[in-house]
Amino acid sequence: MPVAQAVISLKVARTNMPFASVNGTDIYYETHGSGPAVVFAHGSGGNHLAWWQQMPFFSKHYMCIIFDHRSFGLTKDESEPKGRAAFADDLKGLLDHLGVERTAIVAHSMGGRAGVGFTLRNPGRVWGLVLSGSNGGSVNNEARLVREGHQNRKPDRPPGALRALSLGFAASKPEMAFLYRQFMRLNPKHDPDFLTVPPGYQGSTHERLTESGVPILYIVGEEDALIAPKTIEIAASLVPQSRLITMPEAGHSVYYEQPDVFNDHVHRFLTEVMPQATDG
Repeated sequence: MPVAQAVISLKVARTNMPFASVNGTDIYYETHGSGPAVVFAHGSGGNHLAWWQQMPFFSKHYMCIIFDHRSFGLTKDESEPKGRAAFADDLKGLLDHLGVERTAIVAHSMGGRAGVGFTLRNPGRVWGLVLSGSNGGSVNNEARLVREGHQNRKPDRPPGALRALSLGFAASKPEMAFLYRQFMRLNPKHDPDFLTVPPGYQGSTHERLTESGVPILYIVGEEDALIAPKTIEIAASLVPQSRLITMPEAGHSVYYEQPDVFNDHVHRFLTEVMPQATDG
């Protein structure tokens, strides 16, 4: 779908674009379509606009909720707790505001902190979890070593937003790469430690994710330069009720580079795990 057509479709499909006053701040959100609820949580390089290639498709089947995390897009970061520590409670407040009792969550990268955090605290409210470019905090010693080696290797692409895209995509579709950068530039500047994991942190979510029983789909780009694909493979192996899809010729932001393939994988998963009856 051409960029202009997709953006116009998103604007036309828009049913709500207010703010929800929750957890000490005003969360910007939109809803699109009707049916079982699916909330989309963006990564640090995006905001609610990042999902423009998903909304025209998924809104035909689900009530889709897109929003701006605090300190992204149109959502400010006004009160404690600030930053990523508030993401899960922000999501709970938004869903409570909308009267959504059960939902699926599609979370990309940083959005996994909201998606996994909410799931661990409210497992009965989540009927499916998709983690794109995120291990969801599910790690072991092998994964930590792989991550360390990945972080220490020499970068093979320029710094900034384009590191989230594969080299082939950025070269063959410069207009889409430009748009990706523009979405990121709509976000306010963040403190350098906004997303930093505490030094020496050794925890893992895999045992609690397993106990939750929530079906999980991990998706990773084969050419992800930000997150070592091997760490996500390990994460999936640690959670029995999860599955893994590796997308060839895709970088970190698989939903953006290969939207049709991404949408198909996610829709198939959601259709399979969807309860016979869902609330909200």
